[in-house]
Amino acid sequence: MPMRAAEKLGRNTLNLLAAFGEFWNFVGRTFSWLGRGSLRWKNMRLVLPQMYEVGFKSVPVIGITGAFIGMVLAIEAYTQFRSIGQENRLGGIINVSVVKQIGPVLAAVMLAGRVGGALTAELGTMNVTEQLDALRVMGADPIRVLVVPRFLACIVLLPILTIYSDMLGVIGGWLVSVKSLGIPEDPYWRYSAAAVDNWQIFEGLVKATFFGAAIGLISCYKGFTCGAGAQGVGRACTESFVTSFIAIIVLNFFFAKVAKDWYVSLYGIRSIF
Repeated sequence: MPMRAAEKLGRNTLNLLAAFGEFWNFVGRTFSWLGRGSLRWKNMRLVLPQMYEVGFKSVPVIGITGAFIGMVLAIEAYTQFRSIGQENRLGGIINVSVVKQIGPVLAAVMLAGRVGGALTAELGTMNVTEQLDALRVMGADPIRVLVVPRFLACIVLLPILTIYSDMLGVIGGWLVSVKSLGIPEDPYWRYSAAAVDNWQIFEGLVKATFFGAAIGLISCYKGFTCGAGAQGVGRACTESFVTSFIAIIVLNFFFAKVAKDWYVSLYGIRSIF
């Protein structure tokens, strides 16, 4: 029995390492096509429909999520700030949280759920029905035709969707804080401006770009390597979202650490209170 368990553990470990290597080979092939004229018009024609699918159709869910997150932050933080007599400074913590952390992360998670699963299902179905093999027979690389346009759409549009989510989150926090809870408008915006500078905005957008890259690559890879049949496609969609979510959380941690160290080294420690 212990030998069987050890054998199973070893086999699973080897399979995991093999899949990890295959993924980075997939990433390398994707970036190699990016450097071979993928931004020319004849290739951009493949990108524009994906931008519509990734960007335009994600606007409602991203907007609703961003707005209500700002409102929830205002409601939850108000009691704590009021207990120490600092409710006028509520705008600073709400807006820096939305712009720097919550906006990019939630926009990425929503995109991973709405777009990542769809990309995996679409490419997985093409894989199961041998359409990818048909492209190879016709002399077209599926990476160039199918993966690169979707990858570019995720990279370009997630930062834009993040800006939209941040904007509605800021408006949602303002509506609840000023219009509902009665916080004076002037100090609310003054402390918001003190907390949110260009660095915070830039940090959020850079993170969003890397989140978009991770979602695009993971979703496409899972579609290309899904198992046979409807069950294999469904399992690949689940794995795509779970893996993308973990990648977003891990990347966010490392970006937060690196960005904080750079900010302190450049500007020192700054307080908004």
